[in-house]
Amino acid sequence: MKNHLLQLPQLDLLFREYKFALLCFVTAFVVTLITIPPIISLIKKYSLYDVPNARKEHASPIPTMGGIAIVAGMLMALLLWFPFSNSIQQICFFFSITILFGLGMMDDLKDLSAKYKFVIQFGLATLIALSGIRITSFEGLFGINELPLMAQYTITIVAVVGITNAFNLIDGIDGLAGGIGFMSLVTLGIFLTMSGDVNTALIAFALAGGMMAFMYFNLNPARIFMGDTGSLVLGFVIAVLCIRLIEVNQFVSNPVLPHAPVFVLGIVLIPVFDTVRVFATRIWMGKSPFSPDKTHIHHLLTNQGFSHGFTAKLICFFHGFILMEVYWLRFFRQEIALVILIAFMFAVILILKNAGMIFKSISNIHTSPINES
Repeated sequence: MKNHLLQLPQLDLLFREYKFALLCFVTAFVVTLITIPPIISLIKKYSLYDVPNARKEHASPIPTMGGIAIVAGMLMALLLWFPFSNSIQQICFFFSITILFGLGMMDDLKDLSAKYKFVIQFGLATLIALSGIRITSFEGLFGINELPLMAQYTITIVAVVGITNAFNLIDGIDGLAGGIGFMSLVTLGIFLTMSGDVNTALIAFALAGGMMAFMYFNLNPARIFMGDTGSLVLGFVIAVLCIRLIEVNQFVSNPVLPHAPVFVLGIVLIPVFDTVRVFATRIWMGKSPFSPDKTHIHHLLTNQGFSHGFTAKLICFFHGFILMEVYWLRFFRQEIALVILIAFMFAVILILKNAGMIFKSISNIHTSPINES
């Protein structure tokens, strides 16, 4: 094994390439930061709160639709610094964001049916695939390289809808979806830039800037939630950028990532793994996969009495470790790297399920008297 696999990731970051990325980040951060307080005031004035129910963790109504400020920050940054064109991919992408933004607002206001939201999401995912943003190859994963056209469309649509909803579902406690989303977006922005797709990377940095400003108001105790207005856009943008990174990586003469598919999976691993785990468990127990309960990854800790703040920080720590781990594993065979990532997630779930007992045992060790002979 090469020695450099044991070292911390050392990325050759040429900061002149990140000039517009920083401008996008800072612009979105400032716009979102100054937009959220008046949004909170308006929401309180018209009583547009996120009301507690069987699947939500907060005990009292909290202002929602913070996604309005996040998207406003992102779009303002892109209007100033992004090189717009008449390409079909850009048109379809920004059209989809607009529709999802409206869908999220309607859901936050009226609590739309899951089936209705799925139909629109599948339609937008199909539009993205038709525009040319598709997973065309597995780059040798399971011996599969270029995919048949029908498989390209099917896998792309499932990936976009799946990742979009995974981020929507993990947005259950203060700071969690925002923290995971922020780290994922910065990672995507860096690797898209290093792969030569500087323009697409600006979208990642712009949304990351808005997300960071939002986190100031969303960390426990939260003063506002992003709501579906924010989480649907967040998940959708991350999904599309992940697919873009896979595709760009194939055509770079000296790719930063020898194999992108497993690396990209690492970027969304916690939300996607948790969604699959929860849905599979509900189906196994004879329930609808959409039935409300408290079995998501954050519930594993909060159900044991851990605070929202601690839970979000711990899960974000695991997410950060996965981002480093998947970079360390980039020279491994993809199948081996995939097995390691999945095994790590099972270990994380096991640790979180038994966190109360683990912390109690550690506490007993520290507080127990020393036996003297």
